[in-house]
Amino acid sequence: MALASSVEFAGPIGSGQNHLACFGMPSSRRLRCVGYEKKSRIGQLVVRAVSVDRPQLDFSNPDWKKQFQEDFDMRFSLPHLRDVIDLEPRPTTFSLKSRTPLQNVNGTMQESWNGYVNDDDRALLKVIRFASPTSAGADCIDPDCSWVEQWVHRAGPRKQIYFEPQYVKAGIVTCGGLCPGLNDVIRQIVLTLEKYGVKNIVGIQHGFRGFFEDHLSEVPARRLDMLFVLGGNGTHAGANAIHEECRKRKLQVSIVCVPKTIDNDILLMDKTFGFDTAVEAAQRAINSAYIEAHSAFHGIGLVKLMGRSSGFITMHATLSSGQVDICLIPEVPFSLNGQHGVLQHLEHLIETKGFALICVAEGAGQEHLQKLNATDASGNMVLSDIGVHLQQKIKSHFKEIGVHSDVKYIDPTYMVRAVRANASDAILCTVLGQNAVHGAFAGFSGITTGVCNTHNVYLPIPEVIKSTRFIDPNSRMWHRCLTSTGQPDFQ
Repeated sequence: MALASSVEFAGPIGSGQNHLACFGMPSSRRLRCVGYEKKSRIGQLVVRAVSVDRPQLDFSNPDWKKQFQEDFDMRFSLPHLRDVIDLEPRPTTFSLKSRTPLQNVNGTMQESWNGYVNDDDRALLKVIRFASPTSAGADCIDPDCSWVEQWVHRAGPRKQIYFEPQYVKAGIVTCGGLCPGLNDVIRQIVLTLEKYGVKNIVGIQHGFRGFFEDHLSEVPARRLDMLFVLGGNGTHAGANAIHEECRKRKLQVSIVCVPKTIDNDILLMDKTFGFDTAVEAAQRAINSAYIEAHSAFHGIGLVKLMGRSSGFITMHATLSSGQVDICLIPEVPFSLNGQHGVLQHLEHLIETKGFALICVAEGAGQEHLQKLNATDASGNMVLSDIGVHLQQKIKSHFKEIGVHSDVKYIDPTYMVRAVRANASDAILCTVLGQNAVHGAFAGFSGITTGVCNTHNVYLPIPEVIKSTRFIDPNSRMWHRCLTSTGQPDFQ
């Protein structure tokens, strides 16, 4: 969002992490906030709608939309090898046309195959025209919520390519944790490379370490023409650094990413592969916890799911289950004690229902825990265990008030991470893997491929790693979740 000047709003909120997100501004028809900083429990929410990477816009200027679109087009243009190297394209070697002419639906013979994407094809990044900044989930550019078209590049095979397939050496590297569908994406990258005619394909072991540790087998194969990188925000940042270095050296190397994060927290994407499978697998843990809680006297089921900074798995698992009474996510602070705390609501549930079921994201409620000041192998902060903390707090609380409770805690991390992709994810993996190869042969580099508003697109890496994608607590989806659980505002 680009503004002529900053807009501030102050109000009380809970403690937590800094976030980049968009929430409506209370009692105002002005712009929505685009970021928020959560300070102390008895603190203030300070919101500044400011532009840090775009030119300031004067909304009184009748040409402000043109200025915005020019800036958008510049930021979302795709880096190409021709930007730094003088290259001539050649006809593609990718074709699904059979040896015999294809038949049209009217019975005539088809002489050409219309299976290629034009470089000028575009898809709309945003398709909802909000009437007001107060509309649920509204994402506005100006105070009047004007409609401005934002077009991004369509993914798919092109008629012309910028590599000789028989001379191409392609590498595939994955970083981060396990994710359903990972092997499906790798398989489709390999199959599509072979369809183009590439014979030399290598896998890089142990993530980016595989490029500089001499004892690893593929290190001697350092000359690569294409590198396919599968990972999350940090991995994308690393891939972009490699891309920039290749551009600086004017190398004919194409770097293409496929977003891999089970948390579904990549900006601008409808969803990332593995997410649907994770939500589906989480149902088994929720069902087990529900059965345990329902069959016990004053039973309380507690399920912890993945989600370091974003609660998409927890929210969607809650919505699909229909059995969860309390859903806790990192984006929405909560109180444990007090009149409006989680423990008080649990008392109410035990009194009225006789049992309760809680679903919590691993990154939720970190303000209640002691920081470990440690990082994992990927450089992420090691989180304290909110699941164990909640289990202990619940047991202690009910013991103090003299009410028996039986808390069943389930942490199904690798039961969710290590399962095979379901049908929906397997199809998505197929499309992503194929489009990654198409993008590389089309000469693009420093890009990632994904789905925006149901369309397959290419996006420049810097635009998807500006921040983590978060759940908007003012969104309709979160409101649907609250309606499903019936939980109050734990503040």
